Amino acid sequence: MPSNGTPNVYVWVWLPGATEPVVAGVLTAEGQSTSFTYGASYRSRPDAIPLYLPELPLRSGQIAPLESLRIAGCITDGAPDSWGRRVIDYRRFGAGSQGAFELHDLTYLLESGSDRIGGLDFQARADLYVPRTAGGSLEELMEAAARLEAGEPFSPELDEALFQGSAIGGARPKALLADGNRGLIAKFSSTTDQFPVVKAEGVAMALARRVGLDVAKSTVVSSVGKDVLLVERFDRTDFLGQRTLMVSALTMLELDEMMGRYATYPALADVIRVRFEQPVATLRELFGRIVFNICVSNTDDHARNHAAFWNGESLTLTPAYDICPQPRSGGQAAQAMAIGREVDPLSRASRRSQFATCVASAHEFLLTEADAREIIDHQIDVIETQWLSAAEEACLNATEAAQLRERQILNSFAFEDYL
Repeated sequence: MPSNGTPNVYVWVWLPGATEPVVAGVLTAEGQSTSFTYGASYRSRPDAIPLYLPELPLRSGQIAPLESLRIAGCITDGAPDSWGRRVIDYRRFGAGSQGAFELHDLTYLLESGSDRIGGLDFQARADLYVPRTAGGSLEELMEAAARLEAGEPFSPELDEALFQGSAIGGARPKALLADGNRGLIAKFSSTTDQFPVVKAEGVAMALARRVGLDVAKSTVVSSVGKDVLLVERFDRTDFLGQRTLMVSALTMLELDEMMGRYATYPALADVIRVRFEQPVATLRELFGRIVFNICVSNTDDHARNHAAFWNGESLTLTPAYDICPQPRSGGQAAQAMAIGREVDPLSRASRRSQFATCVASAHEFLLTEADAREIIDHQIDVIETQWLSAAEEACLNATEAAQLRERQILNSFAFEDYL
């Protein structure tokens, strides 16, 4: 254990095709920075791969994080986010503890559930893998999440049920479920919701599939009178125990959360052209996702909401996820990531949620203006003609569907200057 009292954390990895993890190395805190060292036994394996390049090349010795980071981005991608940290804080300090304490990043890694996003897990030992798992019914998980949001105590049984989802990202209440060999993420409504957020995300995912995008499978269900969005996990295979390594766009762009506002789509396109399999098709898919985000007012398209599979050598875009229309009453809107390439990466001009912005930047994605307009017009046509059936699929009632269609879906601002 380092002199500052922070424990060493051993990183275990599911190698491609494997059903059991192996220890890859150790994380060691040194002041504000955390280094990683591959184990000699891992480096000697014929099937060993770097956990991610360029930040963790497969070599001996301590590897410091990239200059702009305090811990490797591929490690952070498997760490609990704000909701997961809230669950862990509750378990550590009790109800109402959110924001009162701040644990070290490595402590959050060790105290979160093992069924995390991607193909890594974190353990206190290098010689024994002990998964931190728990289970519960959908109803139990919903009750636990609601009580946690309200700052109310709940039983040890509910505590254990909610713990399993502590390692997955995002700020909204959610939990993990198993359905045979399928892994599911259950997304719950929140007490702070001002409109039917769960069903809004459900209809956006349904429309995204209809326009031809590669999107995670999802369905809206009702449980104990509340809406739940069930999203099928794509980082797991049908073969029990297999996991797939993933990295976020934030990691690909070598940024941390504080610098995430500087992430842009052209910068991600640069990475795709050099490091992805099938870059031309991938760039067209990414452009389609940008257009669709504008179509449905998903302005929460930050760099953690884009990801790629990593096989040790190259990257492949994952299905789209977290496509959720954001509240708006009309007027201007801006995307979280800039669509165009400008000298000032924070310029709102390159972030405008407009089809004209997409057309002007089509060349960044190896598309002509005609290509861009074809993609945009196709999506508009599908959404206009299939809106009602998609709304029904997502369990929106007539009033909810009308309000969402008026404010978020194909908002008039998107069409300005698009001729």
